[in-house]
Amino acid sequence: MRDFRKYDVWQLNHEFVLEIYKITNDFPKEELYNLTSQLRRASASIPTNISEGCGRNSDKEFNHFLNIALGSASETEYLIILSKDLDLIDNSTASNLLEKLNHFKRKLYKLKEKLNSH
Repeated sequence: MRDFRKYDVWQLNHEFVLEIYKITNDFPKEELYNLTSQLRRASASIPTNISEGCGRNSDKEFNHFLNIALGSASETEYLIILSKDLDLIDNSTASNLLEKLNHFKRKLYKLKEKLNSH
């Protein structure tokens, strides 16, 4: 069993989720059960799936959860774009978050390549 906390991609994503929670605290109350909740769940799903994959028995299973994490990263990316377009976050904040997400995606792809090369 792998320790998910040792993966820098997990650590970075965990910090990202904390940032998303802080940012969405300022979203309008009418979005609490819509965009706020969905953005929080999608972003938290990235490190959650990395963690779950680490608890699996094989590289193949771990890879499967990394694929789910990548899907959640893409969902999060769209929700950030939507939040920006709805003027819930400013362009600078959105750009910063999207840059971080693209960095995470590259790290996840590299980890997948490493797993697949075994």
